[in-house]
Amino acid sequence: MAEGLEVALTDLQSSWNNVQHHTDEISSSRLLVRRGQAFNITLYFRNRAFQPGLDNIIFVTETGPLPDLSKGTRAVFSLEGHPGSSPWIASLQTIGANSLEVSLCAPPMVAVGRYLLKVHIKSLQGPVTAYQLGEFILLFNPWCPEDAVYLESEPQRQEYVMNDYGFIYQGNKNWIRPCPWNYGQFEENIIDICLELLDKSLNFQIDPATDCALRGSPVYISRVVSAMINSNDDNGVLNGNWGENYSDGTNPTEWMGSVAILKQWHATGCQPVRYGQCWVFAAVTCTVMRCLGIPTRVITNFNSGHDTDRNLIIDEYYDNTGRILENKKKDSVWNFHVWNECWMARNDLPPGFGGWQVLDATPQETSNGLYCCGPASVRAIKEGEVDLNYDTAFAFSMVNADCMAWLVFGGKEQKLHQDTSTVGNFISTKSIQSDERDDITENYKYREGSLQERQVFLKALQKLKAGRSPGSLRTELQPRSVPLSDSPRSLATPSLQPSDVVQVSLKFQLLDSPDMGQDIRFVLLALNMSSQFKDLRVNLSAQSLLHDGSPLLPFWQDTAFITLSPEEAKIYPCKITYSQYSQYLSTDKLIRISALGEEKNSPEKILVKKIITLAYPSIVINVLGAAIVNQPLSIQVVFSNPLSEQVEDCVLTVEGSGLFRRQQRVLIGVLKPHHRASLTLETIPFKSGQRQIQANLRSNKFKDIKGYTNVYIGL
Repeated sequence: MAEGLEVALTDLQSSWNNVQHHTDEISSSRLLVRRGQAFNITLYFRNRAFQPGLDNIIFVTETGPLPDLSKGTRAVFSLEGHPGSSPWIASLQTIGANSLEVSLCAPPMVAVGRYLLKVHIKSLQGPVTAYQLGEFILLFNPWCPEDAVYLESEPQRQEYVMNDYGFIYQGNKNWIRPCPWNYGQFEENIIDICLELLDKSLNFQIDPATDCALRGSPVYISRVVSAMINSNDDNGVLNGNWGENYSDGTNPTEWMGSVAILKQWHATGCQPVRYGQCWVFAAVTCTVMRCLGIPTRVITNFNSGHDTDRNLIIDEYYDNTGRILENKKKDSVWNFHVWNECWMARNDLPPGFGGWQVLDATPQETSNGLYCCGPASVRAIKEGEVDLNYDTAFAFSMVNADCMAWLVFGGKEQKLHQDTSTVGNFISTKSIQSDERDDITENYKYREGSLQERQVFLKALQKLKAGRSPGSLRTELQPRSVPLSDSPRSLATPSLQPSDVVQVSLKFQLLDSPDMGQDIRFVLLALNMSSQFKDLRVNLSAQSLLHDGSPLLPFWQDTAFITLSPEEAKIYPCKITYSQYSQYLSTDKLIRISALGEEKNSPEKILVKKIITLAYPSIVINVLGAAIVNQPLSIQVVFSNPLSEQVEDCVLTVEGSGLFRRQQRVLIGVLKPHHRASLTLETIPFKSGQRQIQANLRSNKFKDIKGYTNVYIGL
């Protein structure tokens, strides 16, 4: 009589399987596989060989605290295979003298997460024996055509899933600069922190069985991650702070990687990390989503609308000096705003709306009661289908709202002008396998000024109106108040700009690159487009802005009286000295200059504005010698104080996935005015391939002088 088959040992073949499943960067000792793709394991038996027909081997996989066959979080499937009994597949590979190699495959729609693998062995004569074979982690599979996150292009998969560094574009639409970022999605423990993040969500806390069952859907996962990256409703990863006081945390501009943030969140028992702003929320989201296997990229939208009352109009208020006022409605135009796009099928939407989806973890507005946003189909945004899930109307307003400028004077509001093209410029992301910037604005909207763009805008407006009570939505053509002017012109022809009426053009032009520590020199260009003499009074002002568009008090004002002959152009020179702006500058380094001009014989007013982002000199990083895995490497970091005053409390931070196992922090102390210094760091690279080193220098006067270099690490 044959005795029962006894398992002595299991080899999960982690190293080989992980290479096949593109997870070897995470680990070679733990099994991490992707759904819809087979992986092999070997069972070693204590007492005899496996005998087909005599021994029946049944595998069991379980995920979550309450595994359930009916919910798909528990599966039971036989090596012999009974078609239709389970979507999981087990097939025989090879039979050895005392071993059995088996191929297992998870269905391409099953929940991702941490799984327990068990086996039940039933021999003809012996008792049923059960063994726990081990744990594995199951991830989304963009290489599998049946997976909802399937991405056909291998270069895109390498960029949007496998690349662990990148750039986040910042600055303003006239001065776009790349900020290097270490996503580090394959660094030690990051996968565990990502799964912990899912388990800390409100959905899991309320109903863990249902939450785990829904984790097969990238739409569901993306909404959970979007809510968990901010901490507005839960113990999410980051606290947002758009003020000026970061003394009890880290200034958002200092961060240059996600790993330090996620590890701090985990190490403190999931207490939110202080502080983040939009690019930090988006960067950490990118790390988590790429780690889970969902193709993800980081997107920057310059002049991004935040429309709080869902009428697709951003109202801005000015006083008679041209100073922008705090917005009582909280509508705003952010200098830039950063979100994510994630690639997935959208079987919950009509055909044609899959592909890239907007996901925004920055807590701006609630969605179904939680601070999350998306996934919103990029194609739906372009076509004005603002009634499609999720949060498409809000995403549409970020790229395509109109701007209305109002003059507040004597308790009244006068409409200055309406601008249809200010919001949504130079929508940017890192190019595939290149350090260049891709402009993807055309993915989001038709060309500004085109008939299609206005038709889509009106379609979106009508859809929003249909979802609200009659009369609750102001259309873009209705006047809100009677202007100070008695002239009916601004109401009769709302598209006519004041400069067309007055026939005078005003424009700012910088004379030098606006570098931190230097005076800002610029001119106001005034052009008379008429055949009449023009007497202009122009009020000029400058004020710092916070990143979300909130204005600070003006620190510079001037008044110009300009007389123009017919068709004459004149230049009015301006200068703001470093001593005038230095103490008023926010850490966002944004200065808004504006001019409000009026002509003696016209009630119309002309508003012109320009945003200046002050630049720092970059840190220079030099790799000294060839970079080889497990061989010592010297890295020189060269940095300087750009200011004409001494700075203190200087700290240099350096990191880079595959090169440093943790952030390197060097206390520099004091840097004298314009002093240039360098230091050399030693490290031992532990991963091969293309890598990036990021560096940041902070002091009591500045927080984010950055630099980066790419380095190829050979084997």
